[in-house]
Amino acid sequence: MKKYLKYALAAALSLPLIATIATAQNYNLRPSYGSVTLQAGFMPDPRTRSMRAGGDQYFSGGGGCPGGAWFANAPDYRVHYRAGGYALTFYVRAPGDTAMLINDPTGTWYCNDDYQGLNPALVFNNPRSGQYDVWLGTYNRSRVNNSVLYITELGAFSR
Repeated sequence: MKKYLKYALAAALSLPLIATIATAQNYNLRPSYGSVTLQAGFMPDPRTRSMRAGGDQYFSGGGGCPGGAWFANAPDYRVHYRAGGYALTFYVRAPGDTAMLINDPTGTWYCNDDYQGLNPALVFNNPRSGQYDVWLGTYNRSRVNNSVLYITELGAFSR
């Protein structure tokens, strides 16, 4: 009985945390580094955007990120995408350890850390048309300058 009570308590305690996570990053805010509109087959590929990773909002993990990371409240970058027959990949190259958080057009949250070395990537094999909001985070509340976001249909780390 104690075993089940322990699991029930853990589940109950995690519910407010999930709500906090969902409200920490606000996709309704204006992106800090702008936005782009792309449609399947876009050129040049990849598209890139330089930015500074990190922020003051703590994300405790989940959705592919094993531990906590610090992200900004507003998205760093917004992509309006019209899907076609290609996979859509977002990846980062940075001089420090970064994580990436994306809210896709369905409102689903995805997070990745260390796809290749310390660089994150997220691949949408059957992407939907619509708005993708992207955040780049760090693990020690610092900022990582010269972080570059890549958006491609050619695959992660293709260039």
